[in-house]
Amino acid sequence: MLTALCMLAGLTACGGQAPSTEPSPERETVELTVWGAEEDAELLKQLIASFQSHYAGEADLRIVFQPQSESSCKDALLGDLEAGADVFTFADDQVAALAAAGALDPIADADAIRSAALSTAVEAASVDGTLYAYPLTADNGYFLYYNKAYLSEEDVQTLDRILAVAAENGRSFAMDWSSAWYVYAFFGNTGMEVRLNDDGLTNECTWNSTDGPIAGVDVAQAMMAIAASPGFSSRTDEGFLAGVRDGSVIAGVSGVWNAVAVQEAWGDTIGAAKLPTFTCAGQQVQMASFSGCKLIGVNAYSAHPEWAARLAEWIASEDNQRLRFQLRGQGPANSAAASSPEVQQSPAIAALLAQSEFSQIQRVGGNFWAPVETFAASMAQGNPSGAALQAQLDRMVENVTAR
Repeated sequence: MLTALCMLAGLTACGGQAPSTEPSPERETVELTVWGAEEDAELLKQLIASFQSHYAGEADLRIVFQPQSESSCKDALLGDLEAGADVFTFADDQVAALAAAGALDPIADADAIRSAALSTAVEAASVDGTLYAYPLTADNGYFLYYNKAYLSEEDVQTLDRILAVAAENGRSFAMDWSSAWYVYAFFGNTGMEVRLNDDGLTNECTWNSTDGPIAGVDVAQAMMAIAASPGFSSRTDEGFLAGVRDGSVIAGVSGVWNAVAVQEAWGDTIGAAKLPTFTCAGQQVQMASFSGCKLIGVNAYSAHPEWAARLAEWIASEDNQRLRFQLRGQGPANSAAASSPEVQQSPAIAALLAQSEFSQIQRVGGNFWAPVETFAASMAQGNPSGAALQAQLDRMVENVTAR
C-alpha cells in the first residue's frame, strides 16, 4: 500500500497531473498568392509582411506576391480560376464580369465595409446593390500635371496656351493617345456619348454623329490640330514620367499614381489642375475624363477563403490606405482616410476632385478599346492614310458597337 502511494506521488509531483499521451495539434499552413500592379510591389510586400507578423501565432502563412496588370486582371483570372491568385487588385469596371463568372462571392461583412468607405467607391465595388469587392482607392482618374517654372495657373486653363508655351521653350505637353482611356477626354463633353448597354457586354456610341453643335469630324480635326503642334507629344504613362524626369515634358495628363514620382522630379514647382479646355468647332470645350476606383477581390475558388478575406481586408484597412497614400500618393476609398488633412492638401487629389465635375465612371464593353486606339493613332500621325475623317469615325463606331 505504501509502495502504491509512493508511485502515485511520483506521477503527480511535477505539474500536478499525468503527462498527456495525445499528440499536439499540427500548425496550419496557409499558402496564398497575391496579384497587384508592378508599381505597387514594394507597398504590397510591406503589407503582406505586416499581415504575416500580426497573425504569426495563428498559422504558418506563406504568401507570395506576383505582379499582374490591374487593367487585365479579369482576363488573367478567368483563364483559370482555380490556378489564379487568392487575392487580387483590379479596376472597378471588371467587377460585374468577375461576379457573373463566379470569380467573386458577395462580401461577408458588407455592412461594415459600406459604412467605412466612400459612397462612390461602394457603388463601384457593387453589382445590383451587392458588394463583391473591397474598395481600395477612389482615384482612378486623370488630370493635368504642370511645371510652375514654365506655366502659370492662367496658362493651364486652355490647351492652346499650354502647347504654345511648351513649343516656345522647346518642351512638350504629353498625353497618351495609344490608350482609349485618355482619348475619351476629347469626346466626353461634346454631347456625343459612349456607354455600356444593358446586356453588360456591348456598347452604344455616337462619336461619329453629324448632328448637334459639335460633330465627330469636329473632334477629329481638333485632335489633328493638337497633334500638329510642335509642343505636343503622344506618350505612354512611362514616357510621360521619363519626360518629366529629363525635363523634356513640362505638362501632361496622368493620375495620382504618378504623384510621388512627379513631386520628386519637380519639387516645389509641381502644379496640378483639372484638365484644360481645347479648341473644337470654334469654341472652347472642357476636356472630360473617365473615373473609377481600384478594388481588391478574393477568389471564390481560393483554398483558404477565410484567410484570403482577412488579407484583402487588411490591405484595404484604413491604416493601410493611409500608408498607401503616403508611399504611393493614391487617394483612399476609406472615408476617414480620405478626409484626413494630408490627403485633402495633396495637389494631385485636389486636381482630381476639380476634374470630377467633368468625369464619368468608366462603364464600357471590351469592344471599346482597340477601335478607339486605332482611330487616335491615325489622328496622332496626322491621318497618314488620307482616308476621310467621317469614314474613319464610322468604322470606329461600327467596331465599338459590334455585337
